[in-house]
Amino acid sequence: MTFANIIDHERQKEILRLALQNKRLAHAYLFEGPEGVGKKLMALALARALFCDAGDGCGECAACRKVDHLNHPDLHLLSAEGAQIKIDQVRKLQQDLSLRPLEGDIRVCLIDAAETLNTAASNALLKTLEEPLPGTILILLSAKPEILLDTIRSRCQRLRFNRLPRARLAGILEHRLDLSEQDAQIMAALSNGSFKKAFGENRTLYLERRKQLLKSLISLSSGSIFPLFELAQELADDKENLPDILDIFQSFYRDLLLLLHGRPENELVNIDFRETLYTQSRTEQVSGLLKKLESLDQARFHLQRNVNRQLAMETMLMEMTAA
Repeated sequence: MTFANIIDHERQKEILRLALQNKRLAHAYLFEGPEGVGKKLMALALARALFCDAGDGCGECAACRKVDHLNHPDLHLLSAEGAQIKIDQVRKLQQDLSLRPLEGDIRVCLIDAAETLNTAASNALLKTLEEPLPGTILILLSAKPEILLDTIRSRCQRLRFNRLPRARLAGILEHRLDLSEQDAQIMAALSNGSFKKAFGENRTLYLERRKQLLKSLISLSSGSIFPLFELAQELADDKENLPDILDIFQSFYRDLLLLLHGRPENELVNIDFRETLYTQSRTEQVSGLLKKLESLDQARFHLQRNVNRQLAMETMLMEMTAA
C-alpha cells in the first residue's frame, strides 16, 4: 500500500511526503479519526516508504513485501489483548525497541486502537515518548483520542483523518464494486464514511439482509409477541453484526424523522424503502420516533456492558413497539 493507493486524505499524504523528503519525521504520531477511514493504511504506507530499498515504497522489493504481509522484523504491531493493551505488552515492546534494527536503520511501531491502553500501560508508554529512542518512530492510531492521556497526546504530532463525504464514497463504490447508483448511495450512507465497512463484509448485510430486517421490524406491533421474540433471538444470535443492525434500525427511524420534518428525499438512507417510509410516516409522531431512538441507544449502552443480549433485544423491541 502506497500513499497513491489511498483514497483522499491528500493533506495528510503531503505532510508525510514532505517529512520523508526532508528527513524531518516526528518521533511519534497520533493518527486520529473514525474507525475504518484509512488511518492504518496510511501508517503502513509510511512504514513501507521508510523500509523500502528504493526509498519510495515501490511495492516490489523484499522490504515492501514484508510490510504488506506484516512480517517485517523492524515493524512492531501492538493491539489490545482482549479489551485492553496491558503493561506487559508495552514492556515487551520497549524491550524490543531497545535492540538494534535487524534490517535497516529504523524501527516503526504501530499501536492500534491506542485508546485501549490501560492506565499502567499508558504511563509506561509515556516514558518511551518522553525519551524517544533514536531511529524509532511510534504511530498511535485512535478513534477516541480524547481517552488518551493529555501527556501522550501532547508528545505526538497529531494528524486528523475525517470520514469521506457520502456523495464521494458513493461514487467510488459505484465504480469499484460495480453497484447501481441506488445501492452505492445506501452503502455509502450506512457505512458512514468508513472504507472498512463499505469495502468489507457488510455488503450483504446492507444491501440484502437489511431489507428482511426492516420488514421484520416494521411488521411488529404491541400484540405481536411471538414474532417479537423471534426477531430478538435472531438479533441476539448475531453478535458480530448486531451493532451494524442497530445502526440500520436507527437509519430507518431517522429517515422517518426527516420526512416528518419535510426534508428532501436525497437525505434519506433507505431510499429503496421510499414508499414504505412515506406510508409509515403518516402513522408516526416525532415523540414516538424519539422514544424508539432512545430505546436503541439504551440497548447499545447495555450491550457495551455485556448484559444478556437476548433480554436486551427483547426489552428494546418491546419499548419500540409501544412507543
